[in-house]
Amino acid sequence: MSLVNGKSMLDAARAGSYAIGAFNTNNLEWTRGILAAAQEKGVPVLIQTSMGAAKYMGGYELCLHLVQDTVKSMGITVPVVMHLDHGNYEAAKECIEVGYNSVMFDGHDLPFAENLEKTKEIVALAHAKGISVEAEVGSIGGEEDGIVGAGELADVEEAKTLAATGIDYLACGIGNIHGQYPANWTGLNLDRLSELAAVIKTPLVLHGGSGIPKDQIQKAVKMGISKVNVNTECQLVFAAATRKYIEEGKDQEGKGFDPRKLFAPGTKAITELVEDRIEWFGTEAAK
Repeated sequence: MSLVNGKSMLDAARAGSYAIGAFNTNNLEWTRGILAAAQEKGVPVLIQTSMGAAKYMGGYELCLHLVQDTVKSMGITVPVVMHLDHGNYEAAKECIEVGYNSVMFDGHDLPFAENLEKTKEIVALAHAKGISVEAEVGSIGGEEDGIVGAGELADVEEAKTLAATGIDYLACGIGNIHGQYPANWTGLNLDRLSELAAVIKTPLVLHGGSGIPKDQIQKAVKMGISKVNVNTECQLVFAAATRKYIEEGKDQEGKGFDPRKLFAPGTKAITELVEDRIEWFGTEAAK
């Protein structure tokens, strides 16, 4: 199946009170692991690259071709969206030119007026090519590719204004953070999410989905979250499975050092995690 943009699947998710998982890829193994899970569950999926991961992998065009070619080689039949995660203005424009199906312009660190104007520009450029757009209001806590957010709550009026630009989905700060959650984290602010969902019909996005308790994620999905981003958890399970393989000495058995064998447990762990999160998000309702 050819890659698709995210608008129709996210609109359907919002209407059906379920969410689509958006999983970051870092290499071939990540890509195969994510796609295998989506295919097994028979559900749509977003595969994302951050600016840093794309640089590491060799650029946005290489990342796009990797996902396109892996979809073809694996015989994937479920809808797949290639999405830029937390892109700045230049990255969003580059990914539009390269041919990503969906881009996030993250202008939360700019003065709101500038975020608004640049979002309008990205929407015009992207929609002219059939590419969906995500924007952000209210910073997401933690750090991702040098973009640091304190985790403040999204302002409802600013969110309404940003949604009115014609974006296809909106990332909103509701107490969520990137990376691992600290022990003193107080949880999602579902009251603010309720306020946002009451006045914004645009599908809402939950960043920092790794580590949020299942019950909070599911409440958030029922309230209007239509896309949940997961990255850190995939990194953690991949590392844990790889560590176990080495600590058990399997890399020293025969040709256990072969990267195809060395990375296999981690890839399987990603597939299992993605399948589990698909169930959490209720994505199977998309069938």
